[in-house]
Amino acid sequence: MKKIILLRNKEKSLQRFHPWVFSGAVYKKDPSLKDGDIVEVYDSENRYLATGHYNNNSICVRVFSFEQVVPDYQFWKSKFENATQYRKSIQLIDSEYTNIFRLVNGEGDSLPGLIIDWFHGNVVIQFHSIGMYFLKDTIIQILLELFPNKIKSIYNKSASTLFENTDIEDSDGLLYGQLDEVLVHENGIPFYVDIENGQKTGFFIDQRDNRALVGQFSKGKNVLNLFCYTGGFSLYSLQGDANLVHSVDISKRAIEWTDRNVDLAENKEKHTSYAENVFDFLDQMEDGFYDLIILDPPAFAKHHRAKEQGIKGYRNINRKAMEKLKPGGFLFTFSCSQAISKDEFQTIVFSAAAMENKNVRIVKQLHQSLDHPVSIYHPEGEYLKGLMLEVSRRFPPS
Repeated sequence: MKKIILLRNKEKSLQRFHPWVFSGAVYKKDPSLKDGDIVEVYDSENRYLATGHYNNNSICVRVFSFEQVVPDYQFWKSKFENATQYRKSIQLIDSEYTNIFRLVNGEGDSLPGLIIDWFHGNVVIQFHSIGMYFLKDTIIQILLELFPNKIKSIYNKSASTLFENTDIEDSDGLLYGQLDEVLVHENGIPFYVDIENGQKTGFFIDQRDNRALVGQFSKGKNVLNLFCYTGGFSLYSLQGDANLVHSVDISKRAIEWTDRNVDLAENKEKHTSYAENVFDFLDQMEDGFYDLIILDPPAFAKHHRAKEQGIKGYRNINRKAMEKLKPGGFLFTFSCSQAISKDEFQTIVFSAAAMENKNVRIVKQLHQSLDHPVSIYHPEGEYLKGLMLEVSRRFPPS
């Protein structure tokens, strides 16, 4: 098997089971290595450390084993069996009320570079590494074996995560079966999912538990869902018997999809949608009208070069929401930017509260849902940060 040898003292992260090897840690590598090759990693004393997929970029090895193995069909199948068993243990597979979940969550399931979501028998795969992409046929075979007669379609949606950044000539498309209209249920609430044209895999499954929490606190409240996308939080608020629910997104397509989903709700007459810029909407809205506001924006900082600009964006949008929220109301605020840590996000929100001179309490720390497990050795996997806040009156002037 091809080898990579690390510089002296660069083995410590692997000894702590972190699943990435960065290019700056490499002393020597097999000259025949190509993107997607399986490679063994050794320390400067030629002692084995790990096995993974090679990529000629900043993360040059994504580790899938810390033991010397032959990664054959049974090896990969056992990893999928472990991932499946975990989803069974948290009562998502064959659930009576939920038929949408994440089946594989990359490093959190020891399958780095691979995301798989399940939408009522429709499977969406996102490849984030060439090595995993080369296993495409093996993965399809394993899925069909683990879920006999349950899979309607398997769809490859990797254009934005792999194909646009590599020399691989491929595109999004169907790998198995037939993709028809996709209607799913999450905690008993119906949603239409646009697998082919929607963002990411088609639906943000990672917010399931947070949507349910919003629903619990919506009864009798005026709710504002900003950056609503397909209206997930809005439908939970309607289910939770909100007084009214307003959904805002700059994308007309997102609003059309929200309206389509709201049409499935029993009390849809309580809902109004707005295809508007969120910042402009906040500027124009009446102070104190909303009892509960959800801020779930797209990543303002998708990489470290955009971090400072992202911090300003998060701070400004949280300031505006705190300014407009009814005293004693709840703000659910999120960041999905991997470039911004949990502590940094909390500092941003603290800064927004101080600038608005508001009395703010953290009611609950929020995270991605249970089917998005995070390896304790890979804290980068905890990308979704959120806070449930109670925002009270201004402090009296000093």
